[in-house]
Parts: sequence; structure tokens; C-alpha cells
Amino acid sequence: MSLDLHHRVVGEGDPLILLHGLFGSLENLGGVTQRLSDTWQVHALDLRNHGRSPHVEDMGYPAMADDVLRYLDSQGIDQAAVLGHSMGGKTAMELALAHPDRVGRLIVADISPVPYPPHHDAIIDGLTGLNLASVKSRGDADKWLAKYVETPAVRQFLLKNLVRTDEGGFGWRINLEAIERDYPQIAEGPTAQGPYEGPTLFLKGGESNYIQDSHRDTVARLFPHAVLRIIPGTGHWLHAEKADLFAKLCRRFLDGEFD
Repeated sequence: MSLDLHHRVVGEGDPLILLHGLFGSLENLGGVTQRLSDTWQVHALDLRNHGRSPHVEDMGYPAMADDVLRYLDSQGIDQAAVLGHSMGGKTAMELALAHPDRVGRLIVADISPVPYPPHHDAIIDGLTGLNLASVKSRGDADKWLAKYVETPAVRQFLLKNLVRTDEGGFGWRINLEAIERDYPQIAEGPTAQGPYEGPTLFLKGGESNYIQDSHRDTVARLFPHAVLRIIPGTGHWLHAEKADLFAKLCRRFLDGEFD
């Protein structure tokens, strides 16, 4: 069953939907919102089990795409440009493949329409292993998580999901139980077979290995009008690492320069 997603709308113009990645929220693409909302009406969404959106069991891409479709219907949006990063990129691809008439342009940030081997096990182990009852501060949580996640910036990103409860303790904003249970589904690719014939831009972090040459045939089959641009000196978080260049490429694509 589709859900009403928490969202934030900024700007005026044609609609642009933003979809964040795993363990994230609409705030993660705030830099994109800031840079594109001068000419686009940006709709940033919290995907199910993330941010302030409802918690449910199913984390499959058809369900997540149906949530976005429900949002479009609720806002009276017949067609929108859609930008998704990582898990949000897979959700955006699912939506475009299943409902191509609703997606005018598609931007996929550092992810391909293929299954990936599990690679978030350490993060999930660290988050699920944290004894929330013993956490007195974010510093306590960070110290624990450092055993599982070496990079401080990644820990900071993950711990944005740690929030104060009404009782004064800490709890998870994300539905960690559902994410852990359905992680195999999240690691899979989109299920709809398309193809999506609309303009499509894949943006790759120059130092990221999420988009590979071996994915080329699958991308070409599902997205025959796709173009690829590489942002040098960036990893998987390319939209944050080089925010100005990322937004510039998005704007050029949305304006039709790559057609």
C-alpha cells in the first residue's frame, strides 16, 4: 500500500522531485534544492522508513515508487523531472520504468539499475548493536559506531538519524528493523522492465565504483537515451563533495543541453 510521504517544497517553476539514498532524508539533497529552486519547484521527499515519513514493513522498489506516484497525484503533478541518489536513484528508475509518462526527465546519481552485493553490513551491525538505553550523548553513539565505521563524515551522516525521544533518551528516526530485514531487496535493482525512452542523465563520482563499464548494456537496454557525466575527484557523495558542479550539470541537463 502506498504512503503519504513527508516532503518539503521550495521554489517556483516546473516540478523537480528529489529522492535521497539509504539512511538519508530530504535534508541530504538540501544543496541541490538551494541551487536549483531559483528556476524549478523542488519537491524533496523523505522515502518510506526514512526521515519523517511513515514506518512500514515493505522496502521494495515497486512500493517506494508507488509512494512517489501517490505524491505526484496528491500534488496534481502530471509529469515531473526526477532526481535520485543511490537508493533514491533506484526508486527514481523504478518509477520511470513503470510509469514513463509521469517522468519528463530522469537524473540518476551514482547508481546503476543492477543488483549490488551487500556492502552495508558493518553499518547495519553498528546501528543495530548500539544500546540506546546506555547512550547519554551523540558522542557516546559516535564512539560505539567508530568500531564499525571508520570515516567520521559517514558516522556523522548516519547519526543524523539518532534523535531525542519525548522521555529524554535517544531513538532512531529511521525504521532500522525494516531496513535490516529488507536489505537484500534494497541491494537489488529496479524490477520494472521498461524501457524508459525519456532523457536520462547518469552522474558518476570519478572515484566511485557504483557505476561500472559492465553495467553499460543494462543501462542501454532500460534507458536507451541515457548520457553519462563523470564528476572528477568525488566518491559516492558527489552531490555534497562538489555541489556546485553537480547542480550545474543537473541544470544543463534539465534545460535540454545534453539532448
